[in-house]
Amino acid sequence: MTKLQQSSDVLRVLKENKVIAVVGFHPDPMKPAHYVPEYMHRQGYTIIPVNPALAARGQSFFGHKAVSTLADIGVPVDVVEVFRRSDKVHEHLADILNMNPLPRVVWLQLGIRDDAVARTLNERGIDVIQDRCMLADHRALL
Repeated sequence: MTKLQQSSDVLRVLKENKVIAVVGFHPDPMKPAHYVPEYMHRQGYTIIPVNPALAARGQSFFGHKAVSTLADIGVPVDVVEVFRRSDKVHEHLADILNMNPLPRVVWLQLGIRDDAVARTLNERGIDVIQDRCMLADHRALL
């Protein structure tokens, strides 16, 4: 497992992984944490919003109820996509590592990186993509 940077690796992730849990999902369609997952949903991906405030209100997006934590997801997740500031990524490490089964990939959205978290995830067999936009990569590579 490794930190993925090559376009060929990113393309493989996008082709082979169809269930995405979005940590930091936002209800505002003008925010990247909404319109990126919405785009991926329109491309045929299953999107599971992870946001405690939205889960508390019972809100659903793209056919799935928002959940408070990754542990609340009842289906296997291929990719955990993170829309949180870099200094907040470590707060989600335990939640990611407690998933069963573990996700194949953790994708830190454009502008987000945490090399220490990436190292820990790699040590547990999880590939990591950092500082890349899933929407832009999907458009460019597919």
